[in-house]
Amino acid sequence: MNTLDFTPFYRSFIGFDHLANLMDAAARNEKQPAYPPYNIEVTGEDQYRITMAIAGFDENELSIETEHNTLLVRGQKADKTEGRRFLHQGIAERNFERKFQLSDYIKVTGAQMSHGLLHIELVREVPEALKPRKIAINQPSAISHQS
Repeated sequence: MNTLDFTPFYRSFIGFDHLANLMDAAARNEKQPAYPPYNIEVTGEDQYRITMAIAGFDENELSIETEHNTLLVRGQKADKTEGRRFLHQGIAERNFERKFQLSDYIKVTGAQMSHGLLHIELVREVPEALKPRKIAINQPSAISHQS
């Protein structure tokens, strides 16, 4: 695996060290399993949707939590194999935990299940104080030119 050296950026970018730390953490982070498969799509300006294929799970077997810019989706399957004998078991009914690192100001606005898919809606809500604003340039008054 290649490692990235962010040292040149530290010389000219101020206040972006948290971004480099995120990249380092992602590179060091243990590999997440491929189950369950998911999509991340852009649904509009500052709107996103995560869709996870979770066939066989009920709503009460799932939990969705956010903490410190991390979205955590867990599936905890109740053990229903007692007394059952399988000749072949190809349907995955295993527990899972999937983490997603969220950018600042990304909020989860809702979740819904349909046809074995879990849809999680997200939106970026930038505070008004951080949005770009236009600065008016005032004409100098006649008083300031008199000396």
